[in-house]
Amino acid sequence: MGKYNKILIAVDGSESSRNALLQAFRLAVDEKCWITVTSVIPPLTGDLDLTGVKDIHASLAKPCEDALAAANRLAEQERVLIKTVCEEGETYERIVDLADAANCDIIVMGRRGLRKVERTLVGSVTARVIGHTQRDVLVVPAGATLGWRKILVATDGSKFSTIAVAKAIDFAKAYGGALVVVSVVDVPTEFYAEAPQAVDDMVRKAKEYTAAVKKQAEAASVKAETFVGEAEAWEAIVKLAAEQKVDMIVMGSHGRTGLRRLLMGSVTEKVIGHAACPVLVVKS
Repeated sequence: MGKYNKILIAVDGSESSRNALLQAFRLAVDEKCWITVTSVIPPLTGDLDLTGVKDIHASLAKPCEDALAAANRLAEQERVLIKTVCEEGETYERIVDLADAANCDIIVMGRRGLRKVERTLVGSVTARVIGHTQRDVLVVPAGATLGWRKILVATDGSKFSTIAVAKAIDFAKAYGGALVVVSVVDVPTEFYAEAPQAVDDMVRKAKEYTAAVKKQAEAASVKAETFVGEAEAWEAIVKLAAEQKVDMIVMGSHGRTGLRRLLMGSVTEKVIGHAACPVLVVKS
C-alpha cells in the first residue's frame, strides 16, 4: 500500500464514470488516499444542442453540478470524504491540469462518457487524458470491479513496460495477488514466410522478457505465470485476461512503437477499449 497519496476522479454523470467513482473509493480506502472528484463544464461547441436555451452557461453547467452532487451522495453512502471541483474548459485539458495542480498521483476515469464523441470503444476524453498526462490513469469499464488478486502485466522489454512491471509487482505484493505475465510477438503473416529466423528470435526475446519479470516477481515473493503469444498484441492480451479471469491489466503507456502520445490504434488504447476489467496505465 501507499503507492498513491492523492486520487483525482473525473465524472460526467455516465454509468461508466459512476462505476469508476465507486471503484476509486475502494482504491482510496485501501491506499489511504485524499480524493478529489471533478467534473468539467465543456466549452460551447457546435455539437451541443442548445435550441431554445435562454441561459446557456447554466445549461452547460447543470450536468457538471448534477454529476458532482451525485458523487457527494455516493461518497456519503460509502462513508468516504471527498473534495469536489467544478472546472470549465476543454475537458481533457482541465482534468490533466487539475491533476498537476493538486499533485495527484493517479487519475481514475470511466471508459466512455456521455458526449456524442465518446461513443467509441474508448471515449475521446479518456484517450486524450492518457495521452497528455504524466500521471498514472486507471480506466474502469461500466460494471467492472476493482481487484488485485490476479494482475496481468504486459511486457515488451521497453522501459515503459519495465515501469509497469514494477508497479504491478508492488500491488501484487501489497494485496497478496499473483501476476500473469505476457509478451506478444506481433508481426504480419507474410513475415513468417519471409524471415522465419527473425520471428524465432523475437519469440526467444519475448520468453526472455517474461522470464525476467517472473524472476523479479518471485524475488519479491509474488507468484507469477508466464505466457508468450504470437498474434495481434491487443487481442492476445485481452483474450488471455479473459481466460485467466484477471482482476486488473497493468500496462505502460508506450511500447516499442515509438509513439510519444497514446494514439488511436495503439496497443494500450485497444486493450482499454476491449478489456472487461479495469486497466491501469502506468506512466514513466
